[in-house]
Amino acid sequence: MSQVIAITGKGGTGKTALAALLVRHLIKNRKSLLVIDADADTNLPGALGVTAEKTVGEMKEFMFEQRDKMSPDTDKERVLESKIYEVLTETKHYDLLVMGRPEGAGCYCFANNLLRGIMDRLIKNYDITIIDTAAGLEHLSRRLIRDVDTMVVVTDGSRRGLQTAERIRDLAGKLSLNVKRMYVAANKVTDENRETIKRYAAELKLELIGAIPFDAGLARLDMEGTPLVQLGDDSPAVKETGVIAKRIGL
Repeated sequence: MSQVIAITGKGGTGKTALAALLVRHLIKNRKSLLVIDADADTNLPGALGVTAEKTVGEMKEFMFEQRDKMSPDTDKERVLESKIYEVLTETKHYDLLVMGRPEGAGCYCFANNLLRGIMDRLIKNYDITIIDTAAGLEHLSRRLIRDVDTMVVVTDGSRRGLQTAERIRDLAGKLSLNVKRMYVAANKVTDENRETIKRYAAELKLELIGAIPFDAGLARLDMEGTPLVQLGDDSPAVKETGVIAKRIGL
């Protein structure tokens, strides 16, 4: 059975860092892995040290432009599926799919509907899929993220960050997105804010699955633009990511 893990949260909380470190953790085993950067800002390839030449956004543009030129007998989903495989970046340890730039003028419902069906089929080819989602709630409202085994909402030490997690939980339930489990992972945790974060999470009835400490080494690599997967095994962030991975069954 394929396991789908979605990483989401408020912008700037470190969700891409957690996604990259989960990938770092998972490539040490031999399970087939699909990594999806669903954020239009496209930061995950850099965090992984990978260059993606093409994006799904370009294929959506293609389908939007070509849909009226195709004959009624054309299997449009199969055409787009072939294009999706063109943009799949294959590495030694995982395959990477980058969603790319946001939509331009016009309605992309046609391409989005095709894409959702293709993504459902593509994910089934892998043991584990890690999705780094866009910040905020829009990806949930558009139902681009659904049928997820585990959703991890990354938050900082603020109550506002945890309130975003609360809204994500409530919206996922309201839209019946079939999210089986949802947890919160706090990032950049210090001795000063650790207990406050635990209290806020308890008040909002959110299950705190991990507390990633502030990691000077990670902050340095991030500032330099160096891939985060180069962190050593002694990194506090790497160690806590291993704890989170174990708790969600990875």
